[in-house]
Amino acid sequence: MKKLALSVATSVALITGISPNAFAFDIEAIPDSYYVPGRFEGKTILITGGARGIGKASAVRAAKEGANIVIADILKKEGEQTAEEIIKLGGKAVFIHTDVSKTPECDRMVDVTVSKFGQIDGVLNAAGVMDGIPPDAKINVEKQRNQLFAPIHQATDEYWNRTIAVNATGTFCSLRSELRQMVKQNKGGSIVNIGSIAGLTGLGGNPAYVASKHAVTGLTKNAAVDYAPYGIRVNSVNMAATKTAMTEAAFKKVSELQKDRAKDPELAKIPNTSFIKSQGLLQYSDSKHREATPAEQASVILFLLSQESSNITGATWATDGGWTAF
Repeated sequence: MKKLALSVATSVALITGISPNAFAFDIEAIPDSYYVPGRFEGKTILITGGARGIGKASAVRAAKEGANIVIADILKKEGEQTAEEIIKLGGKAVFIHTDVSKTPECDRMVDVTVSKFGQIDGVLNAAGVMDGIPPDAKINVEKQRNQLFAPIHQATDEYWNRTIAVNATGTFCSLRSELRQMVKQNKGGSIVNIGSIAGLTGLGGNPAYVASKHAVTGLTKNAAVDYAPYGIRVNSVNMAATKTAMTEAAFKKVSELQKDRAKDPELAKIPNTSFIKSQGLLQYSDSKHREATPAEQASVILFLLSQESSNITGATWATDGGWTAF
């Protein structure tokens, strides 16, 4: 295993004669402040999971571009703060406390959106979890093991059920409520679902997340087929490591679990295939190995929500810095 890892790490040097990272051209991330004035003027965009992270970055930028924003999230304090931030910037926003795994709450978020702004023109379904631990909970691996991601033979019902409920069922429930309204309006529109590299490949140690994100990929393609006649485009973005609170929490959990693994002499002998690949092409090539930023993800999301992507539907965009390219 060590010889294989060494051959991969030195392949660039062997082929090109240049050692890895002997030089680097770091790609500068799009500024958080960048936006396209007027692109969504008069449009209304509903964003689940818009309280923080990629959802928030998309909400703030879309508001700067003229959109009315509705944020539906289970994180009440952060969701209200994001809506207030948009209003202070001169935009229009409303927050709705929502658990997307529950049908009545998805119906309500759509009803409130229509009551407030008249219709839905675009949707970003960004609500998601990495495991069964609540997104605002402090990490305590010892106390949270029943909710924490684990290989299949160690995984609990509690972990599996909550992850599937939010990521897979939550995406379905959200889409169902949103599409009923958009079909009723008969004005077309665009929907973007947040997937993951875990919806395009395997990702060791987190079976429920992988299964749920593959479900998002399937729902995206299915909806694209059924709703093209209504002028509704449906796509997904599938990212690798992006600098968000959820990603940071996931790394902390993995670190704690690795410490536990190292304490077990027998388990430590077994190769951990989950870490064969830990970075995409751009992250590996960057001198600081930086993650993607929420602004970089928001840039693609808003392109897909806009008329600039008028001929794109059913696509699963790998916004992963080259993770799935090899």
